[in-house]
Amino acid sequence: MTAPPPRTVPVDLRPDCTRCAALCCVALPFARSADFAVDKPGGRPCHHLTDRDRCGIHDRLRPSGFSGCTVFDCLGAGQHVTQETFGGRSWRDDPDTARDMFAAFPVVRQLHELRWYLHEALELPAAAALHADLAAVAADTRALAAGTPEQLAALDVETHRRRVTTLLREASGLARAAWRPADHAGADLIGARLAGAKLRGANLRGTYLIAADLRRADLRGADLTGADLRDADLRGANLTGALFLTPAQLAAARGDRTTRTPGHLPRPGHWR
Repeated sequence: MTAPPPRTVPVDLRPDCTRCAALCCVALPFARSADFAVDKPGGRPCHHLTDRDRCGIHDRLRPSGFSGCTVFDCLGAGQHVTQETFGGRSWRDDPDTARDMFAAFPVVRQLHELRWYLHEALELPAAAALHADLAAVAADTRALAAGTPEQLAALDVETHRRRVTTLLREASGLARAAWRPADHAGADLIGARLAGAKLRGANLRGTYLIAADLRRADLRGADLTGADLRDADLRGANLTGALFLTPAQLAAARGDRTTRTPGHLPRPGHWR
């Protein structure tokens, strides 16, 4: 089988903290847990945030008890909301701006995630028959993300997501058809012993793989849309060509230098 061409990531779907008003450090809530050392309600700045909108412990987040921060990826939503939706304004400017920015950020984050998936689907040669439809819905998704604060607040993201999901599932099926793949979509595989498992082209959409042992597993071409990979052991696993995998999913898992990942994804800094 001919190897597919390398995938790419649009520049505007890569986070750029230098152009963002630290929205992930303010808008989003988090609860004290193994991922966060303290509680923080949404809309309140993290106490580690500096007045220059930079994290004061960025180089030591994990040892400080904030591993949750290291696995979050806004997929470019932060700089989009700051620079495009609000024209470079900051939540520090006034309470109304803050409220509207905090409401817009998670909406744009969801739309950028859909754009991430759609862009990948458009690069799948096997899904060529769907490319026109995928391109059309991708353009619609981009247009929705470019809406005003008022339009974003009124947007029914879930209705749009269902439209996108239908196409993505079709594209995934076409891309994986050659392998007669196993279907574990939505399965509870928490802590499962899957070392060396043959999961090439498997449907793992929404599968719970928390703390699963996936050492040396063959996950080439597997559909990992929304799969929960927190603390999954991917040492020695092969994820080459895995479909719809995001940076946040990889960062939530455990891997090392023997883990083979899709070339368009950044390798998590905490992997050894």
